[in-house]
Amino acid sequence: MKASSSKHIEASLPEDIALKIVSSLPVLDVCSLGSCSRFWRELCGSDSVWAFLCKDRWPALKDSSASEIKAHELHPQIDSLKGWKGLYISKHNEMAARSTIVVNFVKQCSPTESIEVGHYLAAIEILWSMQFGFKDVQMFLLKPNLDVLLNLVGLHYCINWLEVPAECLIEALNSCKIEGRKVRVQWWKLGRWSYGFRLQDETHSRNISLEDFAMAKEEEVLGVLRRGAIYEVRRVQISVAKPTRTLWSCQTSQAPT
Repeated sequence: MKASSSKHIEASLPEDIALKIVSSLPVLDVCSLGSCSRFWRELCGSDSVWAFLCKDRWPALKDSSASEIKAHELHPQIDSLKGWKGLYISKHNEMAARSTIVVNFVKQCSPTESIEVGHYLAAIEILWSMQFGFKDVQMFLLKPNLDVLLNLVGLHYCINWLEVPAECLIEALNSCKIEGRKVRVQWWKLGRWSYGFRLQDETHSRNISLEDFAMAKEEEVLGVLRRGAIYEVRRVQISVAKPTRTLWSCQTSQAPT
């Protein structure tokens, strides 16, 4: 777009309409738009835009008072910034640091690409104690470069603790292109009693994609993960689902050269 055309659009665009446009954008797009011209820089840096972004990402801030905002302005990490933008950057950095704690915890508990359900549920409780919101989970845990076990922890937290609607979860998974990633859930149940003798323990396993998990297609698996190793279930393990080899590939690999 030519500079003259851009200036014409800026001059003819009412400020309230421009603010609505900016407020409907994700934060990264707001930052990108703010680098286009002085007009957009001033608009995208305004307190009203960043107040909306803050309250949209952290709904608890809707009840924040002006004094609380000023307190954040004086925080040493944001001494060069002002108002809601400074608050957003400060809280974002705080949540990024907290997400690192969760990531390291899960990695430590799953050195062999599998995690016991006790540690899995502990990771979810850590997210709750750190006051993660849905957008925080999207930004830090629902990423293709992370282990699928971390994806599942974030997804399960959004379902059970935040009660995020399934359609929102599917949209988030699709946007990150991780909806097809799969985990394997395996659990061991105590053997039943028969004629005074206990039978052998029963082993169950399911491979389930993140998309199916979000849509609650495997109720039994969801129930096992919610309850953990209690009652008749002796142990529950979640691991990265390995791709299955087809009969044709097995025959090909064994064919003489």
